[in-house]
Amino acid sequence: MEFSTTLNNFVGIIAGIITTSALIPQALKIYKTKSAKDISLSMFIFLAVGIALWLLYGILIKEIPVILANSVSLVIIFSIIFMKLRYG
Repeated sequence: MEFSTTLNNFVGIIAGIITTSALIPQALKIYKTKSAKDISLSMFIFLAVGIALWLLYGILIKEIPVILANSVSLVIIFSIIFMKLRYG
């Protein structure tokens, strides 16, 4: 039972790192170019709402991998939304 829980958490953490990392190149590109004209604001707002709900779900089921991945994702998504509003 213990090995299964450890494996589940490991898989969850790796999945969270990979999916959260997928947002970083977009955030860096916007930051470097100071341009977000090709970014869909509505897409990132929908994504933020969905990720916030995943975070809430993680809190409700007390799963650290879900909580960590979605917390970090939200920070990156909010930074992208902020840059979209700033650099349009």
